[in-house]
Amino acid sequence: MSLLSSCRILPLALCAIACFAAPRVASRPSPAADCCLDLGRRVAAEQRVGAINARRFTHAEYWAAVEPSLTSKALRVTPVGASTHGRALRAVTFGTGPTAVFLWSQMHGDESTATMALADLFTWMARAASERDPVRDRIASKLTVVMLPMLNPDGAEAFQRENAIGVDINRDVRRLSTAEARVLKAVRDSIKPAFGFNLHDQNARTLGRPSNQRVGIALLAPAAEVTNSFGPTRAAARLVAARIRSVLEREIPGRIARYDDTFNPRAFGDLMQSWGTSLVLIESGGLPDDPEKQQLRRVNVIAILSALDAIATGDFRNETPDTYMSLPVNSGSAVDVLITGASVVLPGQAPVRLDLSFNFDDPLRKGRARLREIGDLDDVVAFDTVSATGLFIHPAAAMLTEQRGKMYFRSGVPVQMTLRKGADPASELVKEFGGNR
Repeated sequence: MSLLSSCRILPLALCAIACFAAPRVASRPSPAADCCLDLGRRVAAEQRVGAINARRFTHAEYWAAVEPSLTSKALRVTPVGASTHGRALRAVTFGTGPTAVFLWSQMHGDESTATMALADLFTWMARAASERDPVRDRIASKLTVVMLPMLNPDGAEAFQRENAIGVDINRDVRRLSTAEARVLKAVRDSIKPAFGFNLHDQNARTLGRPSNQRVGIALLAPAAEVTNSFGPTRAAARLVAARIRSVLEREIPGRIARYDDTFNPRAFGDLMQSWGTSLVLIESGGLPDDPEKQQLRRVNVIAILSALDAIATGDFRNETPDTYMSLPVNSGSAVDVLITGASVVLPGQAPVRLDLSFNFDDPLRKGRARLREIGDLDDVVAFDTVSATGLFIHPAAAMLTEQRGKMYFRSGVPVQMTLRKGADPASELVKEFGGNR
């Protein structure tokens, strides 16, 4: 889509951003290169939008919470379209610099961590109208930062991945079947960003090699084509990702990984890379004792602020490709709970030595659990392992199903069971699982 045709779709105020050139940012040392860890921590603490304090919130709640910031002359709010169900999609712009940067969040409705972080950054950016800050002033003068939070508000309403018609927006880049995908493409075409950030949440059970720790942040400079090569556009994205890692290793050491870089021709990030935008994917996973992802909200503030300043100064070019390439890769998922060594007592059968694993419906909030796997689970990695050698598992009747007079024990059912010292269901209780009484 040409700039001219984009301007027929988008409001003139947003289209004007596209008139800024996007030159190669000069490579030079920056006195502020190492500023942003401490600054990001302060911004996340002092500018936090208190009205948003859990990871599930609606479109109306979000925009009401950020409204005080949006009255600042430092921010420009532009309507750019509407969702399938008619919820307004808005771009928030900060800065008037020659290099356009595009960030969008929550194209999957249940992935809200970065949306919270953008709210906090709005508060910090809004203060540019009333107080000086060298990093903020530098970003404002060097960059035009366009942010599109909560791209999928209908999905957010139901806290589901897909939009209101069941489509994964991040797999709709070729057909543009959804209203949300068309808006995202139109904004991108209007501003022609030199840099972009695709902000997501990944499976909170994901582990990173070789430590098998839960991954807090996964980074990716997506492939622009099937050969997975690094041309100039992707190489710049790799260096920006390297800068993010350099900063975050001091905030969440050992919990940063690299996302799978297999080229996906249906995904927005991969195609934007091929269209000339140096694109970085930031995936928020999980951290211990962070059920509402408020720690990861802070980490996102640090990551985004650090990246923006590194682009503004050009200092990201002082990073090395190996800082990114040496990241451990996402390496599959752990289970939430693993019970090892127990014997399972089933009606009409002798106790059988079996390991059991189960996952909570929400790996961070926990709550209800479902039986995931039964049998030899010696190689399974779990966040919580219960050693039950010599003890006995007694499933509640609700965990069993009857078929033609025979009882079956199956995975997938809600967990209701007790761990006891003997095969007799009246023997001494050791532990309950799943709220069984």
